[in-house]
Amino acid sequence: MPEPHPRSRLRSAFRFRPVRARPMRARRVDEPHRAATPLELLFDLCFVVAVAQAGAGLEHDLAAGHFAHGVLSYVPAFFAVWWAWMNFTWFASAYDTDDVPYRVATFVQISGSLIIAAGLPTAFREHDFRIVVVGYTVLRVALVAQWLRAARAHPEGRRTALTYAAGVGLLALCWLATLTLREGGELPVFYVLAAGELLVPVIAEHRRRTPWHPHHIAERYGLFTIIVLGESVAAATVATEEAISSAAVLRELAPTLVGGLLLVFGLWWLYFGVPAGNALNSVRRALVWGYGHYAVLASAAALGAGLATVAEHLAARALHPGEHPHLTDTQAFATVTVPTAVFLLTLWLLHLRPHTGTPLRGAVFPLSALLVLATTFTPEPLLLTGILTTLTVITAHLLHGIDTERGEDVPG
Repeated sequence: MPEPHPRSRLRSAFRFRPVRARPMRARRVDEPHRAATPLELLFDLCFVVAVAQAGAGLEHDLAAGHFAHGVLSYVPAFFAVWWAWMNFTWFASAYDTDDVPYRVATFVQISGSLIIAAGLPTAFREHDFRIVVVGYTVLRVALVAQWLRAARAHPEGRRTALTYAAGVGLLALCWLATLTLREGGELPVFYVLAAGELLVPVIAEHRRRTPWHPHHIAERYGLFTIIVLGESVAAATVATEEAISSAAVLRELAPTLVGGLLLVFGLWWLYFGVPAGNALNSVRRALVWGYGHYAVLASAAALGAGLATVAEHLAARALHPGEHPHLTDTQAFATVTVPTAVFLLTLWLLHLRPHTGTPLRGAVFPLSALLVLATTFTPEPLLLTGILTTLTVITAHLLHGIDTERGEDVPG
């Protein structure tokens, strides 16, 4: 039998083969080599657009000295981004079939995230969240469809899936109803509905947990943390590039640039210093760990806004020494040191404390967070913060080795 022509083999290799629809069966919780899929990575990269918009809005308010307005806008804006990402991630860990209906539903969710990103500038500028609510509702409708599909195909988890579908769908209607509220009434309603969103998984997972994969969840959170830290570096780089216009500005920014790099590298190192998957061995612990990552991710994104704010502040101080800027030095530096301290404390409570075998090792992270806050009142806080973070990494590594030798290290 003659061999096919090379061109025919090439066409066959690259022929599009659509993935057939298949029953949405539950994935195995102990599935080996479970890793993030290309679709999940695309989902993360599209969501980081919304993260960048939230960080940019916060940076604008911080640089203008509007701290209260910036925080009050940032908290609900980042919640919308984070909660939508989190819901998709945990669902995908349990029911990712990677067929055509699943991919289409995911693309609809991605579209919702881009609508949220488009509405965030208006939300920060005018405190108008209507476009954000529309994008969020698009995300929730697609998620309800996914849960209903899982309920139909997975009889053992039908009750849990239907509880999710009912809770998410009801709250989506409530979010749409907020579009009719008068100006000024949105913020109290947001906290009520956000509490309702947080209760849905608690209620749904109470009788029977969904088959999410612990190590897959840990990897997904780790990847998103990397993306958010990378976005922080990008935001600070853009601000620094715009600020550097003379040798005087460069000299002023040099310690800050070095400290900022040490800080980001150190936070990355601490986050991935221990595996998290082994610690997610119960629904309660997993929910606390997953919910607590709001503070981890929000502070990481706020760190980028703070680094950009400090770069602009120092550049303005070098170029116009006689003028009075919107921020004092202490206020500008606090935009970096406060989110750094929040990141360290939350990371320690959620991610690292189960692995701290001795009281000395456990005290390293709270002490480091306090020292970072204290650097706010020094002449070079970012450089000192970067050095402190590096020393925290070194100290934690050395104490981990000592605990391991003594047999006192706590496994995940």
